[in-house]
Amino acid sequence: MMKKYVGYIPGLAIALVIAFFARLIADNLPIHLISASVIALFIGMIINGIRKPNEVISPGVKFTSKKVLKFAIILLGASLNITTIMHVGSMSLIVMVFTLLTCFGGGYFIGRALKLNWKLSNLISAGTGICGGSAIAAIAPVIDAEDRDIAYAMSATFLFDMVMIVLFPFMGQAMGMGDAAYGLWSGTAVNDTSSVVAAGYAFSEAAGDFAVMVKLTRTLSIIPTVIAFTFINIRLKKKAMAAGEKADTAVNFHMKSIFPWFILGFIALAVVNSFGVIPASVSSAMKEISKFLMVAALAAIGLNTSFKDMKKSGVAPMVHGFIISALVVVVALLVIMAEQGFGLL
Repeated sequence: MMKKYVGYIPGLAIALVIAFFARLIADNLPIHLISASVIALFIGMIINGIRKPNEVISPGVKFTSKKVLKFAIILLGASLNITTIMHVGSMSLIVMVFTLLTCFGGGYFIGRALKLNWKLSNLISAGTGICGGSAIAAIAPVIDAEDRDIAYAMSATFLFDMVMIVLFPFMGQAMGMGDAAYGLWSGTAVNDTSSVVAAGYAFSEAAGDFAVMVKLTRTLSIIPTVIAFTFINIRLKKKAMAAGEKADTAVNFHMKSIFPWFILGFIALAVVNSFGVIPASVSSAMKEISKFLMVAALAAIGLNTSFKDMKKSGVAPMVHGFIISALVVVVALLVIMAEQGFGLL
C-alpha cells in the first residue's frame, strides 16, 4: 500500500508545481481576466502536447485529477454558510431558478441538436449555470466524465466569460442599472468567480460586493445538482446493464453510489460552518487550500488531455457554450427587470 502511494508522488508534485505557477501568473495579471484553474489546465495541455505523461508520472497525475479533486471539493464546503444564503437568497433565488432551468433544460435540447454526448453537454451547462470550473469539477466524478470533456467544458465556459467581463459593465451602465440589480445580474450570469469579481467591481464597489455574495450563494446549487446527476448516471448505467452492454456498466446500489463520499463531506463541512463551529481564520485557510488543490487537479486534467483529442469534438461544444451563456444572460436580465417591475428588487 505504501509503495502505491509513493508512486503517486512524481505526478502529484508536477501538478502542484504547475498549480503554483498558475496561481503566480493569475495573481500578477494587471486585470483578473482569467482564473488560475484555467491557466493550469492550459499549461498542462501544452506540456501534454510536448510530452505525454510516462509510466512514472501517470499514476500521480491520475490520482491528482480524481482523488485530490474530490478532497478539494470537500474543503470548499467550509466557505459556505446559511447566513450568506439568507442574506441574498430572497433577491437571487428566483433568478437562479430560471437560469438553472435555462441551462439544463435548454442545454439538453441544444446538446442533442449539436450531437454532443450527454456528459459534455451537461458539464458545459453546469459550468454556465452554477459556477464555472467548480461545478464542472464537482459533477465530473459522479458522471464518470472523460478528462477531454472536462477540459472542453472548462474552455467553453471560460471563453464566453472573457467576452462578458468586457461587455457587462458597459451594458449595465447603458441600461441604467442600479448597484443591486447589476450585482445580481453579473453574479448570476457570469460564470467563474474571478470573472464575477472583474465584471462586478468594474461597475462599482457596491455592485462588486453584491455580485460576489450572489456568486457564493449560487455555488450552493452544486449540492442538489450533483445529487441529481448521481441518480441520472445510476439510472443510465442500470439501463445499459439491462440492455446487455459491457459488464463494467454494472452498478452496486448502495448509499455510497447515491451520495458520493466527497459530496457528503462537502455538505457536512457546509453545515458545520453554518453553525460557526469552524473559526473564520480556519474556514478561510481551508478555502484557500481547496482552491489551490482544485488548480492542481485541473493541471493534472490538462496533463491527461491533448489538443489533438479536443479537435476531434469540433466546434460544437463551443457553440453549445456560446448559446447557453447568451440565453442565461438574457433570461437573468428579463427576470431581474420583472422583479423590479413588481417591486421585488
